[in-house]
Amino acid sequence: MNKTTIPIVKNILNANDQIAEENKAFFTNKNILAINVMASPGSGKTSLILKTIEHLSHECNIAVIEGDTAPVTIDADKISELNIPVIQINTGGECHLDALMVRNGFSQLDLTNVDLIIIENVGNLVCPAAFHLGEHFSIVIASIPEGDDKPYKYPNIYRRIQSLILNKIDLQPYVDFDMDYFRKGIEALNPGVSFFPLSCKTDEGFEDWINWLKDKLQDNN
Repeated sequence: MNKTTIPIVKNILNANDQIAEENKAFFTNKNILAINVMASPGSGKTSLILKTIEHLSHECNIAVIEGDTAPVTIDADKISELNIPVIQINTGGECHLDALMVRNGFSQLDLTNVDLIIIENVGNLVCPAAFHLGEHFSIVIASIPEGDDKPYKYPNIYRRIQSLILNKIDLQPYVDFDMDYFRKGIEALNPGVSFFPLSCKTDEGFEDWINWLKDKLQDNN
């Protein structure tokens, strides 16, 4: 990276952070809890969101912002079928959402009486780590089939989260995944981070994640 590029990158991030703070203030003033869900492709972001809606929609009002690099609405359609307000943001090939995209997205949603807004970021473990969106909590979903070395290969995204979900634990008997090695990598980067091993397929461990989210919702009111 040359000397002229570094200030440009800093300016972009500074501008993004300013908008992110404004987004967060908006959500806070509306008593809306905002969470940013990040993960690599195929880890189960949409599955987690759908299952969370299933568990929580009878207790609180939820809205969803879907980020995608292509103008396909597969995931947004699944959420819409549950009668949940949802907007899809097409990043035009960008590998992450940014705060302005999120602002443009939630401005198109009816947030009246919404308690929880879930932002599904683009499937990527690098770019989203640098861009705050205005969320109250950042969450990463890892999964058993991805392997136990993700914290060692992508440390930045694990450092900034408040909650880590390890999905697809129903596959652990069939995959060479060293849980102790994985946990040691996480603890070195983010000691004490809330950790939820679960399966969106079988519901195993899901109650602990829902209870954590309920506590955060209660604290936000």
